[in-house]
Amino acid sequence: MQDPLPFTLAVLAILGTPGPTNTLLASSGALVGVRRSLVLIGAELAGYALAIAGLHAVLGPLLGAYPEIKTALRLLVGAYLLVAARELWLRQDEPMGCARPVGLNRVFITTLLNPKAIVFAFGVIPLSQPNAAAYVAAFLGMVVVVASAWIVFGTLVGRMVSMSAPRIVPRVSAAVLTCFAGLIAVGG
Repeated sequence: MQDPLPFTLAVLAILGTPGPTNTLLASSGALVGVRRSLVLIGAELAGYALAIAGLHAVLGPLLGAYPEIKTALRLLVGAYLLVAARELWLRQDEPMGCARPVGLNRVFITTLLNPKAIVFAFGVIPLSQPNAAAYVAAFLGMVVVVASAWIVFGTLVGRMVSMSAPRIVPRVSAAVLTCFAGLIAVGG
């Protein structure tokens, strides 16, 4: 995708779609607020950069030759998301701003395993073109913008529900991650 406008629209649409990483970012915003959650953006950037580079360089040729690797990866990602969902579900009641933050490693690994990286690596970012660096830089900039929006969204939702039902945000997040785990594991 070399035309800048369709590239930008595709990246924003894919990044903006609810998914495992966005769920964690919104959960963090709801649990600990914007300021304490912003550090997670670096973990998302690193996760996408490593995933896209690895997929493009190593896994791309292997997936074509060995389709069973794709199935194994889907099951691995699904299992990982179930572990993350369980952790969110079991969180104890903690007042807004005092909760344990979502960990950097959780966001990094979730993003590293995020199926969206496959779409970016093979369908959106023109990695084989001479101007690929400009597209990668633009992609990373959009990750920062969209991740910030998810954190702010989570913070707003967290403030609305924290007083009346403090466990609802982590529980809803856990349910969403569980749904994503199932969809990914079955190839949806």
